[in-house]
Amino acid sequence: MRTTEHAHDRDNHNDPTLYRTPADAVAAPPEQLAYVVGFDPTAQRADALFTVGCDPESADYGRVISHAELPGLGNELHHFGWNACSSALAHAGHHHAARRYLIIPGLRSSRLHIFDTDPDPARPRLVKVVESEELAAKAAYSRPHTLHCGPDGVFLSCLGGADGADGPGGVALLDHETFEVLRAWESDRGPQRFAYDLWWHLRQNVAVTSEWGTPSMYEDGLVPELLLDRQYGHSLHFWELDSGRHLQRVDLGDENQMVLEVRPAHDPEATWGFVNTVVNVEDLSASVWLWTREGEDFVVRKVITIPAEPARTEDLPPALRPFGAVPPFIADIDLSVDDQWLYVSTWGTGDLHQYDVSDPFHPRWTASVRLGGIVSRQPHPAEPDTPLTGAAQMVELSRDGRRVYLTNSLYSAWDAQVYPAGIDPWLVKLDADTSHGGLSVDSLFYPHGPDFLGLRVHQTRLQGGDASSDSYCYRS
Repeated sequence: MRTTEHAHDRDNHNDPTLYRTPADAVAAPPEQLAYVVGFDPTAQRADALFTVGCDPESADYGRVISHAELPGLGNELHHFGWNACSSALAHAGHHHAARRYLIIPGLRSSRLHIFDTDPDPARPRLVKVVESEELAAKAAYSRPHTLHCGPDGVFLSCLGGADGADGPGGVALLDHETFEVLRAWESDRGPQRFAYDLWWHLRQNVAVTSEWGTPSMYEDGLVPELLLDRQYGHSLHFWELDSGRHLQRVDLGDENQMVLEVRPAHDPEATWGFVNTVVNVEDLSASVWLWTREGEDFVVRKVITIPAEPARTEDLPPALRPFGAVPPFIADIDLSVDDQWLYVSTWGTGDLHQYDVSDPFHPRWTASVRLGGIVSRQPHPAEPDTPLTGAAQMVELSRDGRRVYLTNSLYSAWDAQVYPAGIDPWLVKLDADTSHGGLSVDSLFYPHGPDFLGLRVHQTRLQGGDASSDSYCYRS
């Protein structure tokens, strides 16, 4: 590990962005800033962390305020997160809990980059890099993906074994304050081999993980033979959180390939959540599934299906021409902090769908907006004559549920297969009606192209937390 300064010399002991309840998070002041990671798909230029203004009363609204370059090349920045979230109010390991540091993994480089948002949140500073060798030596993992602040440390899901080996993938624990790699989390992994996302029901001592594949299955692109042979991940795993002991594997059917985003209810007393699958190899549809606890076991059932759309062969990229259709490719889902609304992005067709999930067993579609897409290339209203490249991919939702942020790149090798003409970066904001349902694109918020120095953008994080950053310990 190398460091540029001591990382915890000015911690705030009373961080108002650590919320006791989901309702407190919803009622807190809205975000003033968004943080977005950008990467160079050619690995010839430095990747960067961008800060974007989100205050509509500011002259910086919808503009890139600053960027900070990362050391090294070819990181493939993907997901990232905070060192602390609201769950820190109730679990051990934080001596001075504060939402201050952004931990940014390189999904290909396996390095972890620690940025300090203090003293100037609009200009984060790189203060530490955890090298891939430390992750391999202490946890026997590589290809870090998702992270959450949790009991005993920061939980970091990793897709590869040590030094990029093909697994099994799993979860590494990082020290809350030094960010040093502590160990692998699992004590008994059972049948789990593939990894992707991770989250939990904290009060019930249950963790949930999902499956994509190992590095050789995704780093050079989607492997058609593996997909058609149903070799990508198709299961959801449930664990004992405090011990890392595997409890249950639920197979969603091998026709449903790539089980990705894990979104448990924010209600700390609930034991249900949503997860998506990317593609059904029998009909090219994509789906969202609900897990619930019934007795001692978890049951998972399909609750949303989005079909493929017919298309002319000449409008499709070479990889899809044999099928004559555009798969929706559900790439991300996000559940509002009040557990009332679910957002589903379809990176193939370009839609963001909004569902009322006040009854999670029966989601009700309420609105959709299309941006980009393989065939439609639907423009942004700020530039109605310019077709968009890429499509709605990563979704981030404000704590009050009224603002939805979208970016358009999935993973460089997969971008090249699905959008072979290239992807110009964009970050879009939509306004959501949280009373009756509805979505509208904000024409004034549209950083894109040269605003991001030509780097492709993936995940967004919001100042003060967002719908996919925090778990909560108290209902009231």
